[in-house]
Amino acid sequence: MRPLPTLLTLALAAAFGGFVASAINVHLDNRAEAAPVSLAIPATAALPASVAGQAVPSLAPMLDRAMPAVVSVNTKQVVRVRNPYFNDPFFRRLFPEVPQERINESLGSGVIIDASAGLVLTNHHVIDNADDVQVTLADGRTVKAEFIGSDRDTDIALIRIPADKLTALPLGNSDQLRVGDFVVAIGNPFGFSQTVTSGIVSAVGRSGIRGLGYQNFIQTDASINPGNSGGALVNLQGQLVGINTASFNPQGSMAGNIGLGLAIPSNLARDVVDQLVKHGVVVRGTLGVEAQNLTQQIAQGLGLSEARGALVTRVLAGSGAAAAGLRPGDVVVSANGQRVDSAQALHNIEGLQPVGSVLSLDIRRDGKPLQLKATLKEQARAVSGDALDPRLTGATFIDLPESLRQAGISGVQVSEVKRGSRAATSGLAAGDVIMEASVGEFADLASWRANFQQRPPQLVLRIMRGNTPGVLVMR
Repeated sequence: MRPLPTLLTLALAAAFGGFVASAINVHLDNRAEAAPVSLAIPATAALPASVAGQAVPSLAPMLDRAMPAVVSVNTKQVVRVRNPYFNDPFFRRLFPEVPQERINESLGSGVIIDASAGLVLTNHHVIDNADDVQVTLADGRTVKAEFIGSDRDTDIALIRIPADKLTALPLGNSDQLRVGDFVVAIGNPFGFSQTVTSGIVSAVGRSGIRGLGYQNFIQTDASINPGNSGGALVNLQGQLVGINTASFNPQGSMAGNIGLGLAIPSNLARDVVDQLVKHGVVVRGTLGVEAQNLTQQIAQGLGLSEARGALVTRVLAGSGAAAAGLRPGDVVVSANGQRVDSAQALHNIEGLQPVGSVLSLDIRRDGKPLQLKATLKEQARAVSGDALDPRLTGATFIDLPESLRQAGISGVQVSEVKRGSRAATSGLAAGDVIMEASVGEFADLASWRANFQQRPPQLVLRIMRGNTPGVLVMR
């Protein structure tokens, strides 16, 4: 059994969990002593209003319109303190005032996208597990927010605030962004309110970052730091083109910003918001295939000049891929015009499409090019164990969070196990990740379910609980 790989091999600053406000003093107190200077400092001359008859360019007019739409999101989470002494009645009598709970506070950002409805867009990781969410507006008002819905796999969350006289940011078309376009990041880094940084679009369609969810990021060199999460990335027209979510820094957050910020494109955020408003959840489509990466040896055997693409190893019956004529042995090299270098890349493109959308697939079959169109069907969000096998009665299974898949893990996760059920008696617990089973190979919830068309005489599961591997025999 190999241990569960570390989910985040590289530090992701400005991302997950927000910024704890009390930590700011540590940074502000780290000041150097300044030596006295005897030289007189000349007065700074004001910038001219115009040069050669042309007005000096400034972002101020655009920011006057955009900044009131960016808010501060403060969350509180009540955490029960686990101390074995609290179980001792004698200890509780001696120290009755010792708190058994603590409150964790964090600070992020958000963007008002609908002034009349009070809808605020932010990151899922900003409000995840929060017991209370307060939003502070640019004019100083603080209101309690209502949770509408969130999507962990794209890190998007939607909340509502009961306030009037709000300013919203219009959503721009992020598909029109080009490398080199100027953008501005607005948020609350390190607890400072209403901070603006500027830069350019460094890359679009950025993916392949381990430990994050579905990925189609805008990369920018505008400074993004802890507390910027959920804030706005705007173009020079004052339109929202991205939601700032992370800053990539191999040296960790204490090393400072190094110009590798990531933002969720506004078009992706718009699709997620539409589903959250209508359904409260995000329902994704699926091709219904399993795939693996190509090796040089396999590529040569298939008559391919390079080991690039997603090799289809299984096509599930009744799926959109089966209806399109996709077969095991086909190699997908692009989807909807996007290059596919690996099985994970295909999965990422697939997961970003809504149910009913059509994927134009460029494949190689027996070394020859072929184009197919496949319609994505709705993938099940959860499967009950008793619908699969009586030995799994009481358990509910879901797909793995996309962050685990991006870390190279495949399988399914146990979301719930009813107390006293048959599954619980065999030792299965909520949170377990099932990576292998005697039922056959599987990569996700769809193939896990498909494998139970014929029940195995013995059901053995290889699981990961936390970072500890184990084997369970289901009885």
